Amino acid sequence: MSIADRLERLSFSGFHYRLLFLGGAGYCFDGLDGAILAFVMPALQHLWGLSMAQLGLLGSGAFFGYFIGALSAGLVADRWGRRSVMMWALACYCVGSLVSALCMNWHGFVLARVVAGLGTGAESAIIAPYLSEFVPRRYRGVFTGALAGFFSFGFVGASLLGYALVPGSANGWRWAVGLTACPVVMLLWWRRALPESPRWLESMGRSKAAHSVLCGIEKSVGVVSPAYEPGAVTLERPSVGGQFARLWGSGLRRVTAMSWVLWLSVTFSYYAFFSWLPTLLIARGFTITHSFGFSIAICVAQIPGYFSAGFCNEYFGRKATVVTYLAAAMLSAVAMALVSSSGGILAAGMLLSFFMNGAFAGLYAYTPEIFPTVLRATGMGSASAVGRTGAIAAPLLIGALYPRAGFAGVFGLTALILLAGALSILIFGPSTVNRSLEEIGDAY
Repeated sequence: MSIADRLERLSFSGFHYRLLFLGGAGYCFDGLDGAILAFVMPALQHLWGLSMAQLGLLGSGAFFGYFIGALSAGLVADRWGRRSVMMWALACYCVGSLVSALCMNWHGFVLARVVAGLGTGAESAIIAPYLSEFVPRRYRGVFTGALAGFFSFGFVGASLLGYALVPGSANGWRWAVGLTACPVVMLLWWRRALPESPRWLESMGRSKAAHSVLCGIEKSVGVVSPAYEPGAVTLERPSVGGQFARLWGSGLRRVTAMSWVLWLSVTFSYYAFFSWLPTLLIARGFTITHSFGFSIAICVAQIPGYFSAGFCNEYFGRKATVVTYLAAAMLSAVAMALVSSSGGILAAGMLLSFFMNGAFAGLYAYTPEIFPTVLRATGMGSASAVGRTGAIAAPLLIGALYPRAGFAGVFGLTALILLAGALSILIFGPSTVNRSLEEIGDAY
């Protein structure tokens, strides 16, 4: 019996719930790190007298690191393993976040945010492909959607920290940023016991190690392990350049291009909205307290968005879920551009948050599935890295666009970019419904 068949026969158990919690906690801290900056930016602008352009650069700092972290993590994880990359990524994030809380000028803060971004970029790119390799096809869509749903808890946590700490004192922003890193130390401790992916071990010719890991999993869920049968070793480890070349080979070129366009459009829109949300509301005339209160409500709307999409992933398919949620997010962005009342802005913002984050739940489930095991982390990491160029550009572009085009211009642009993402997956995205990872990979 093959490693894949043994993984596919497992029922959903405590082992999978533990994976969901430990991976989800990582995404929670990634979301916390990405969102907290939106709530400290008004305080930093006042403290250091920053222009809108400088504020945009400050907002983009973490995403420069995120780009490098996501890109390198995928390459390293496909060559040397998923688990160690995930552990080092958490440590890097923790150090960068703590240092940024102690910075005395905005230049040092940007550099510290780049270091933190290295960790969050690597972590975010690795968790989904790593954990999806443990989960049978009949649970994979809802599992990965729920995994991505932990991002929403990070955003809600950031909004609560921002609301409670930032307006209260001159150093409130330091406490808010520093507290995002502290629980990561405990998460590093918990993750020591996570096994390496048996699918990856087998793809590297380490079938005996894969068998040993899988025997431990089967024992924990009460399944009898078959005897070890060594298979033929067909190890092929291409160079770094070779890994990228394979992504753009004749079999994978179409899905690689589609995934890059999709991630770029969704990530740009996401961070154009959330990185600037409190600042844009203040510029629209809201007080800082009122702005943060609206931001909490909008962030809370992420939670049902993620988990409803996780359900839809399994029952309607990842492709259909992403297209539907992106189309609904586009309409919500149009509404955000057109409404003028505070109630209308709140309602449109909550809908945009609900559907945009639901699209991310589909995206995190879909992207690791469309690449074969030997390139899964590279494919996910490169798509995530390209997407982060959108996150880098969004704070800078919005900072330059808002004085000229205003609130309506910002969200009109967001709607157009979301439309581009929806069309890319609708036209070029393959279906992954009820197919094992091996079936999808063999199609290339």
